[in-house]
Amino acid sequence: MTDTIFPLEPTPDEAQAAIADEFSFFGDWSERYQYLIDLGRKLPTFPEEWKSEEHRLHGCQSMVWIVPEGNADKLVFHAISDSAIVSGLIYLALRVYSGRSAAEILATAPDYVSAIGLAKHLSPTRSNGLAAMLGFIRDTAQAQQ
Repeated sequence: MTDTIFPLEPTPDEAQAAIADEFSFFGDWSERYQYLIDLGRKLPTFPEEWKSEEHRLHGCQSMVWIVPEGNADKLVFHAISDSAIVSGLIYLALRVYSGRSAAEILATAPDYVSAIGLAKHLSPTRSNGLAAMLGFIRDTAQAQQ
């Protein structure tokens, strides 16, 4: 397996609570977008050879590549985007779901999206891309069951 920094918290619920807590410190959306960009910079290195059509996530306006590995006991996701804000969205999704069992992934709704107000502040194309990424993670977990 390739290096990963995830999971940061013991459970997906704790990860979502930590995300909500962190975002509550910011008063407006310009600060939250900057924080998203900063989070995206923390993503682990993504090998250039993985930036191929095989690993490209369709449904996103930006270029997004995602590579899963593991099995039902532990699924790790590696992902990156050519967009700074989208990389931040990837970071949040991986923080909740990467390094978890397939059962944990399937049992965890992405509540952090509404908890921090993301749904209301993303463009329709970014919302579609986030939905595509979360769908890919769920579909990968489902395939491991």
